[in-house]
Amino acid sequence: MIAFLTSSPSSAQLPEGPRVPCRLREENGLLDRLSAVWPSQARCLLICAEPDNGAENDAMGQNLRESLTLSGLSLASLRICDSRTAASLPGWLAESDVVILSGGHTLTQNRFFRRLDLKRLIRGFDGVLLGISGGSMNCAAVVYAQPEWEGDTKDPGYERFPAGLGLTELMILPHYQLLKDQRLDGLRLIEDVALPDSAGRTFYALPDGSYVVLQDGRTEIAGEAYVIRDGSLTRYAGQPV
Repeated sequence: MIAFLTSSPSSAQLPEGPRVPCRLREENGLLDRLSAVWPSQARCLLICAEPDNGAENDAMGQNLRESLTLSGLSLASLRICDSRTAASLPGWLAESDVVILSGGHTLTQNRFFRRLDLKRLIRGFDGVLLGISGGSMNCAAVVYAQPEWEGDTKDPGYERFPAGLGLTELMILPHYQLLKDQRLDGLRLIEDVALPDSAGRTFYALPDGSYVVLQDGRTEIAGEAYVIRDGSLTRYAGQPV
């Protein structure tokens, strides 16, 4: 497997505002590197974050179809895995060349992945994996599911550090260029939430356009990134991860 764990692979995937089909990002070589490993007439599988939101998932799937085509990445099919099709996942995964883990509410997606037993099933996948935002976060062995929705910071049942798919040890925090100025439940998402949560842990904050590549046991961060560790934030200097 080769995995590309993105903050946002295109400007159409920002967490707010309408999605508009567009070419995938070319910053830091993302589209070139994807194109180099993308199968001809790829059979794609989109695994969603919010499994019970069928209309939104269908719209996301259509957006992806058009964006991939605009990017010169050929498709034979794109299947959508959510609550409606969860039982088909084992067979669909075995037939897929590309798996896309969608963005969305990270903890909701994490719980859906556990319901699917995706951690076990993904071990047999030997194609291209593309993570988007929350989908990238959930690839970690231990996920930093930073609060995202109003009330998450106050919910005693909210899991900030659930088990993930175990494809990497990196705890990714996407959309840094937005998070550094955002508040949730009256708290600053970086200073009041992420920095205290980093006690004894390390997060890698990625602005949109940056991404992580996992291949052959190696981990590479492409583009700008920030390291949040033990309550401090520093710019990633390119040291091995």
